[in-house]
Amino acid sequence: MPTLLLVRHGRSTANSAGILAGWTPGVDLDDTGRAQAAALPERLAGLPVARLVSSPLERCRQTLEPLLAARPELAAPELDERLGECHYGEWTGRPLSELAGEPLWRTVQDHASAAAFPGGESLRALSHRTVDAVREWNDKVAVDHGPDALWAAATHGDVIKAIVADALGLHLDHFQRISVEPCSVTAIRYTPHRPYLLRLGDTGSLASLAPRPQGHSAGDDAVVGGETGTATA
Repeated sequence: MPTLLLVRHGRSTANSAGILAGWTPGVDLDDTGRAQAAALPERLAGLPVARLVSSPLERCRQTLEPLLAARPELAAPELDERLGECHYGEWTGRPLSELAGEPLWRTVQDHASAAAFPGGESLRALSHRTVDAVREWNDKVAVDHGPDALWAAATHGDVIKAIVADALGLHLDHFQRISVEPCSVTAIRYTPHRPYLLRLGDTGSLASLAPRPQGHSAGDDAVVGGETGTATA
């Protein structure tokens, strides 16, 4: 039952400019994004990350660079195009303020399962490819590193929202109700019977995600009465 840490990339130059970057090459982290990425190693300190996977886009790989520098035992991230940004087609590179006037904008907001970007992909297709990717990687991590392993994937906001919607059993039309900030961490533990959303868009400490000692877990059952939290000395 591995735990997936979905890391949204730090703030990019396109984010701060209000541009829909999509797969535009050469979109880097801005100064704020680099500072957010530099804080990631401390936030993940003590978590035994077994494997890194990343969208191939620069802003995601740059977000993981400080973590790799601080944790030399980690192998370079394995790049998976299925975790790349949505293919926004003709919307790519346009200002969000301008796109908000397009008729499709309301469909994207209110009826995401019907939204398909001209010359790009549909949000349904985005959901299918990204959910398939993380579930396949999760099975691979379980085989290679054991059922209690943690692994991390650097990816994009709409990707994370689609994966969270699937984990919660939400219809894709509700995925715009989910919010994930730049360089936030969303944690999902997959089990044979259900996924558990452990964190959503967390920008603080992640220490309590460390694997618990044997015997302190109810397996894949929910804790009746609620979780007890992490014990402190």
